[in-house]
Amino acid sequence: MEQIPEEKLMDKLLEKRQVTPRMIEAISEKLVKFYFTAETSDLIKSFAKPERVKQDTDENFEQTEKYIDMTLSGEVYEEVKNRTNEFFETNGQIFEQRITSDRIRDCHGDLRLEHIFWGDEISIFDCIEFNQRFRYTDVAADIAFLAMDLDYHGREDLSEHLMGAYVGESGDHELMEVLDFYKCYRAYVRGKVESFRLDDPHIPEREKKEALKRAQEYFNLARRYAQRF
Repeated sequence: MEQIPEEKLMDKLLEKRQVTPRMIEAISEKLVKFYFTAETSDLIKSFAKPERVKQDTDENFEQTEKYIDMTLSGEVYEEVKNRTNEFFETNGQIFEQRITSDRIRDCHGDLRLEHIFWGDEISIFDCIEFNQRFRYTDVAADIAFLAMDLDYHGREDLSEHLMGAYVGESGDHELMEVLDFYKCYRAYVRGKVESFRLDDPHIPEREKKEALKRAQEYFNLARRYAQRF
């Protein structure tokens, strides 16, 4: 098995400020082709019904309530929770429109910078194979993870370039109606995952402090997105 050189992973390239708009366009082109050919079916589409997606967001809020005043403030928690629930109440038609437009596919599920290799050919790896619930989703939710990751690392310019390139090539203009919602969801999940690390007795205190900081940053980012929808 050939080992992927880590210096060619997109997160490492971003740290060295070596990611260019043209590289983002190339990744967008690959994603457009991937989503266009990705499997869809009535079963896959059922995972994007608003009541089903709400099960995921409800679970997030239930699992993070214990971290209030630790990794997120009560104010952030309530604002993201309330705005998320309001989005479901007022935008049910958008979810249904995404389904009827065949935008629900067998996606990657964990589309982050560290899972993209920049070489002679772009390789996107480590998709979530073990859980249909995470993988069967709106393409907007999938690419929102990558856009959020760029935002988190302070490259909103590249995030905007990614979405402009993707929408232009795919013709999926309606994606923008749910982008901030799904960015918020992805940022909140990352905050939750980092919060879980604080409960792991095998993680050294130094690493827990770093996880605490990352969790706070992700939750605050989720709040910024929530304020936009």
